[in-house]
Amino acid sequence: MPLDIITQQSNIEDTPLNLNFSVQFEPTKVRDKKYVINGDTGEYIGVVGDSFNCASHDDFFQGVQHTMCENLSEHEMSGAKVTWRNARHEAWALMDVTLPNVTSKIVTPKHETEVAQRIIALHGIDGSCSNMVFFGAIDFFCTNGMIRGEHDKVRRKNTSNFSMDRFIDDLRDSKQDFYAQSERLQRWANIDLTTVNVKDLLDSILKSDRKSEKMFTLYNQEVANRGRNVFSLYSAFTNYASYADERNGFNLRNTGNDTQAVSMFQREHQVSQWIASKPFEALVAA
Repeated sequence: MPLDIITQQSNIEDTPLNLNFSVQFEPTKVRDKKYVINGDTGEYIGVVGDSFNCASHDDFFQGVQHTMCENLSEHEMSGAKVTWRNARHEAWALMDVTLPNVTSKIVTPKHETEVAQRIIALHGIDGSCSNMVFFGAIDFFCTNGMIRGEHDKVRRKNTSNFSMDRFIDDLRDSKQDFYAQSERLQRWANIDLTTVNVKDLLDSILKSDRKSEKMFTLYNQEVANRGRNVFSLYSAFTNYASYADERNGFNLRNTGNDTQAVSMFQREHQVSQWIASKPFEALVAA
């Protein structure tokens, strides 16, 4: 199902049954193509090049989780919460791990919230995505997810093949990187936007009048809780990347193609692009 979410809690999670299947291939009538098949149900779920090969979801995600347990402390992993999403007839899968013991407080004059470290693993068996792991944070106040922009740059350098050795190196640095990101969020919380024309700023970042208008409304809702500061603006961005319904007005179109979970993940990368834009960088550098 689109946006299928299963939340569990322990140090190592079993891959959900709907994602725990063997992968098989079968030649098509096109010379250089083959079908991807769910080996348990026999369902045809994709078409890939004849040289394509992949691990099962279970092999990939269990490998990531075991590596986390081996390279993070017991305290860091304790109480880890795992959320699963899938799309494209379960050919695309995402594991989102929150570490509630790796946290930092963000304080504004009106509000205090806590952010926790996230580790997000992405796996595809139909050629629709590279195998990737990202690092981010989640705001406990509103459960808005954030992928740190600097790790988006790491992803672009390493899209061809997932490297467990590279993941181990990134994982060992991830706690320090999380706290550095938290310090940046606190600096944003200290930047007052009372004299800034936020609507014009959004126009320059989003390049869409309709989206800018909706985001400005969302920003003002965040202001009511967090005050007029850059962290409120960023929270509006991450709200957009976390929900797609009447809560924020940014509904997804139902195309019937089972890609809603993919679209929501792509929104997180839009946020990474927005905070890397020249107008936003100029705002936080002032």
